[in-house]
Amino acid sequence: MYALGYPLFSAVTILDYLLLIYTFIIIAVVVLSWTNPDPLNPIVRILRNLTEPVFDRVRPYVPLVGGLDLTPVVIIVAIYFFQHGVLKVISRFAWEISN
Repeated sequence: MYALGYPLFSAVTILDYLLLIYTFIIIAVVVLSWTNPDPLNPIVRILRNLTEPVFDRVRPYVPLVGGLDLTPVVIIVAIYFFQHGVLKVISRFAWEISN
């Protein structure tokens, strides 16, 4: 099982870091939405292209609260649950089969 444990542990670690980076991207998009940036700015377009497909899939299930779109909060909570619920279990499993 040694040959399966370390690659699985590495994959979980990489996925954990990618989800952390995506969380920061979501926070950046939220902060940018408060400032009303130029939509033609390349950085704004990249950030929106990275987040809007996910937002569009979740937005129909999240009601507006006082006119606020809570979709980014729901996605960040889901990412946190996945990181600390699912990935930790897989990481622990990978660590145990590698030792």
